[in-house]
Amino acid sequence: MKRNFLMGAAALASLMTLSACGGANNNQAEAPAATATDTAMAVETPAAAPAAAAGEKLEYASFTTDAAAGEQVFAACRTCHVFDEGVNRVGPSLHKVVGRPSGSVPGFNYSDANKNSGVTWTPDVLFEYLEDPKGFMPGTKMAFPGVKDAQKRANLVAYLEAQSK
Repeated sequence: MKRNFLMGAAALASLMTLSACGGANNNQAEAPAATATDTAMAVETPAAAPAAAAGEKLEYASFTTDAAAGEQVFAACRTCHVFDEGVNRVGPSLHKVVGRPSGSVPGFNYSDANKNSGVTWTPDVLFEYLEDPKGFMPGTKMAFPGVKDAQKRANLVAYLEAQSK
């Protein structure tokens, strides 16, 4: 009985991981967004996030970033993304993502929203997108709920920048 419980718990954990990044196949219909948001992204960072006044948007440039801490945040992204050129998984390769036009990785089946967005992945755009991918780009296949903590998100963008050089 204990073995069945453990097998069920492992299956549930695998399902939650896959649903957080859109499923096991980029040709499938969109999976619903995961309900656990930043639980897997608890990262201690030395820099404090700047406070935003009501209605004021935080800018990526206003943060002191830590790419090493961003690598820890990226751990949740590894299920769907790699930096290897030409290697697509559930999500497209992130090889040199910073400065690249959205929807441009050869061989990846993008949503129309992503292909037709006209977005270029600058650090500022990534900072905004990674807060709420579906809110930023309605119709995207990326079911990941986003990184709500602005400092963790800034560190993640710094890590993406470091990998794009």
